[in-house]
Amino acid sequence: MEGRVLIIGLGLIGGSLAMCIKEEHPKAELIGFDADKNQMDIALMLGVIDRAAGSIEREAPMADLIIIATPVQTTGSIIECLAGLKLKKEVLITDTGSTKSYISKKATCLSEKGINFIGGHPMAGSHKSGVAAAKKILFENAFYLLTPETVVRRETVDRLKKWLSGTRAKFLDVSPEEHDFLTGVVSHFPHIIAASLVHQASKADEGNPLINRLAAGGFRDITRIASSNPRMWRDILLQNREVLISLLSDWQDEMGRVKELLVTNDRESIFDFFDSAKKFRDGLPVSDKGAIPSFYDLFVDVPDYPGVISEITGYLAVEEISITNIRIIETREDIYGVLVISFQTPDDRARARECIGKNTDYEMSVAE
Repeated sequence: MEGRVLIIGLGLIGGSLAMCIKEEHPKAELIGFDADKNQMDIALMLGVIDRAAGSIEREAPMADLIIIATPVQTTGSIIECLAGLKLKKEVLITDTGSTKSYISKKATCLSEKGINFIGGHPMAGSHKSGVAAAKKILFENAFYLLTPETVVRRETVDRLKKWLSGTRAKFLDVSPEEHDFLTGVVSHFPHIIAASLVHQASKADEGNPLINRLAAGGFRDITRIASSNPRMWRDILLQNREVLISLLSDWQDEMGRVKELLVTNDRESIFDFFDSAKKFRDGLPVSDKGAIPSFYDLFVDVPDYPGVISEITGYLAVEEISITNIRIIETREDIYGVLVISFQTPDDRARARECIGKNTDYEMSVAE
């Protein structure tokens, strides 16, 4: 496709979308705008965009596609700004925010003027941020939820999907309300639980410093999402508050039931509690990307001597295998520790396992 694409917000998501569009539609012109001029400079230097925008007001009237890849609260303000401009008749506007009911209401000021707005949410991410972390494969096989209003024609939705086809994502059309319920269950609510588990451990640590040391292993892994951006999650919770209040009420009922099983020493029901959870969890798709970004970990038993980490990373560097994180967790008292190496794709992890196995005799394992 040809045309002028304005991407507002040159972070991980905006930058990655720009790269996908540039790859799939080489005749399109990519213009980027970010409140942080440094991000625009980096995007230009890396070739993510063709040129930087001086302002939204100057560039938006000439755009054929406008992608707003900013925090949801900021997106609302940008939508109001766009509604006050003289835009092209057939311009397409979309966003990338993780809540949609709020944005859908905000976007009525566009639809009232006959401007096509389609809410969007690419369900992919990384622990890294900024345009320097952007990559074309970020959305591959990830779900990309679109929330078109009923007034938006099917051919308009298809046109947006064609613009975004370079993402190689799986597009799903849902209502804004359904989107917020789905993401509330599988993303927003788990972030609340992860944060609450960390708070509980923090309080326990005040009376027993061993908590901190023991939490370095599996506990740290299962609460990884609690390290997400606090400002972003404050806004998400407030924008999806009704769904989350309902889910929290259900959770309180569930925990009350578990407490009662313990009080009554109900062995069979306690077993069923874990057994049914295991069966449902084991039946979840392994290869699909979901609402929470996956990190594919490889656990390597390594001897405790200076240079062991650089030894392993050196082998991976020779094979040009990228890692997203690396750390040692101490779960034993002998001379061995466990090196945890995180990768962005299962293919990278498989290649790393083969590489390390070829160069060492270290034991390795993965957790599914």
